[in-house]
Amino acid sequence: MSRNFLHTNRAFEKFKKHSLAVTGLWVLVFLYVCMLFAEFIAPYNLDNGNRALSFQPPSPLHFIHNNSFAFPPVVHPLSYRFNQLFEREFIEDTTLSLALSFFTAGDAVKLFGCIPIRHHLFGVNDPTGTTRVYLFGADGVGRDLFSRIVYGSRVSLTVGLAGVLITFLLGFIIGGMAGFYGGKIDWILMRTAECFMLVPSFFLMLALRSAFPMNLPSSTVYLLIILIMSFIGWASFSRIIRGMTLSIAKRDYVTAAKAIGASDARIILVHILPHTMSFSIVSLTLSIPGYILGESALSLIGLGIVDPAASWGNLLGGAMNVADIQYHPWILIPGVFIFITVMAFNFLGDGLRDALDPNR
Repeated sequence: MSRNFLHTNRAFEKFKKHSLAVTGLWVLVFLYVCMLFAEFIAPYNLDNGNRALSFQPPSPLHFIHNNSFAFPPVVHPLSYRFNQLFEREFIEDTTLSLALSFFTAGDAVKLFGCIPIRHHLFGVNDPTGTTRVYLFGADGVGRDLFSRIVYGSRVSLTVGLAGVLITFLLGFIIGGMAGFYGGKIDWILMRTAECFMLVPSFFLMLALRSAFPMNLPSSTVYLLIILIMSFIGWASFSRIIRGMTLSIAKRDYVTAAKAIGASDARIILVHILPHTMSFSIVSLTLSIPGYILGESALSLIGLGIVDPAASWGNLLGGAMNVADIQYHPWILIPGVFIFITVMAFNFLGDGLRDALDPNR
């Protein structure tokens, strides 16, 4: 017991010295906390739009008002006019100043899907309801991009966790059985895995998704994406577990377990697979970005989550037009969150690999 404690404590100390990994961990903690409290943090509901504010730029926050420091900052209503090229230009109405307020009454939503709330983390108290604070600007139908990014994180951040969990189970079971039994079972399972690995994963993912109707509801598509990507990802993981099982199965304590009559299932689950956990945790942590990017790619091309539901992938769908990027560059912000999340998971995986590697 003390030996395991010392090993864990040593790994934790090594992890703390990996500054990028620690930073990545805190970034992910922040993102997942925001995801859990999305209804409270987002100032507006998922599909609450105002077409008059279509592609409104990010709301300027003025910390200097009437020649003095203002906190909370002040927001001016935005109106637009057409210039000589018939392009919309948004102009601040400085005659009206609204202070950004916290715990503001707004859209009625349900926190965690069951707790009714009307107050949100921030907003503006405008009696007319025409002034909105759009931190990241608005999309093509006047919906707050910040709110949709917060709501969309529930898809983009959980699809990887759910996907690797299924991959974890399939890889353990198939790889453990192949390595432990060997012979024909090993040959059949590994040839099956190689068949999946021969086809480029993205094209296989497209083929599997295309086999289902395109008009499925977003909740069904979400589960379908998880199953498809897990179905693709288990093969390479199971091959690695199979190789580790072959090595561990030859150790003395496994031989002793066989001698005293332990069942095959007990030997695999209790004496073999736990010794692959260090590698598995690192491998699956580094695999999560692939699931996030896979969901984003499917949603981007219209085969994943569809409007009005939100994911970071389908929010980037508005950036498919070069002209929209030129005139409304803030629609690329969901891509920034994808990049930050992928990098955070990679940094975390690198840190765990260094911390759990006994040879370092």
